[in-house]
Amino acid sequence: MNFELTDEQKLIQKTAREFALAELAEGVIERDEKKIWPREGIRKLGELGFMGMMVDPKWNGGGMDAVSYTIAMEEIARVDASAAVVMSVNNSLVCYVLQKFGSDYLGEKYLKSLATGEKLGAFSLSEPQSGSDASNMKTIATKVANGYRIHGTKNWVTNGINSDYVILFAITTPGIGHKGISAFLIEKGWDGFSTGKPENKLGIRATDTCELYFDNVFIHRENLIGEEGNGFRIALNTLDGGRIGIAAQALGIAQASLDASLAYARERVQFGRPIAENQGIQFKLADMAMEIQAARLLIRQSAFMKDRGMPYGHAASMAKVYASEVAMRASTHCVQIHGGYGYIRESGVERLMRDAKITQIYEGTSEIQRVVIARNLLK
Repeated sequence: MNFELTDEQKLIQKTAREFALAELAEGVIERDEKKIWPREGIRKLGELGFMGMMVDPKWNGGGMDAVSYTIAMEEIARVDASAAVVMSVNNSLVCYVLQKFGSDYLGEKYLKSLATGEKLGAFSLSEPQSGSDASNMKTIATKVANGYRIHGTKNWVTNGINSDYVILFAITTPGIGHKGISAFLIEKGWDGFSTGKPENKLGIRATDTCELYFDNVFIHRENLIGEEGNGFRIALNTLDGGRIGIAAQALGIAQASLDASLAYARERVQFGRPIAENQGIQFKLADMAMEIQAARLLIRQSAFMKDRGMPYGHAASMAKVYASEVAMRASTHCVQIHGGYGYIRESGVERLMRDAKITQIYEGTSEIQRVVIARNLLK
């Protein structure tokens, strides 16, 4: 594994960093407070090619590697974790599913516009009674002439309100567990398809998360992704890559925490000297820096393995669980270093702590990641 970034990767890093500072930094606190979806920022991410980075150029994608994707994700999340997760879902989950498992028909009709950011996708797996136990779903896809009829409810759907298309998982053969799950692509606006109200979340408040309702929604058979009964395999395969993206999001939050801590520790004077001269503060900064670099290496390794077609699920789980917990520790240290100022919204650092928490939960909790890692060790 080469630890030196290529010229192209350095350019991607520079472009993402400059874009985030120029286009996303302004108003980030207000968007969080008022739950304002970053519409203009997402549109411009699409124009830069950041909404379909790993998609083949034949489908209008950037044709980039997973390492490049994690580099861009880190830089965007460093400024706005909400915009980063919108980008992550479209790249890691939606575009990936269609490119790897979808037909040419789905690629031509949907993937091309998703890869350019002209359209936005959502990924709908969880249900009220099935979170980590994704196989325990109740949404049913009943076969009818020329397609299927969908009945059910999904929840925790990121981009659920603002998306144009949804990757949906539903039961096509009841009674046989995960082997009866299939994957579909559904368009917004189809009869019987509606969205719930946006959830009022602790963090990533500028994203929309909602329930989706399916009341006898007709899906043409051409919108089946892959084969019937392969949906659970598709979901698990996709989430492996998605975890790399969320790890990179967590890394960006952690790096932003260290950046803010360093700046404040240098300028804040107590007892006649900057608090950066206090050993207690220095130890916090040192721990943050060490853990952030370790997380970055785990993420780069898992992306490297993915790019080379190596089994990478366990590596993605290691990267995700570690980076998310580093983000939580780093953001907590950041608030502590800022003292009372860290506790008020105007400082911007309390948002980092709130945003960090979700990275330990979505796309597989830290507990589930440890199960994946342990099973790989014991097999």
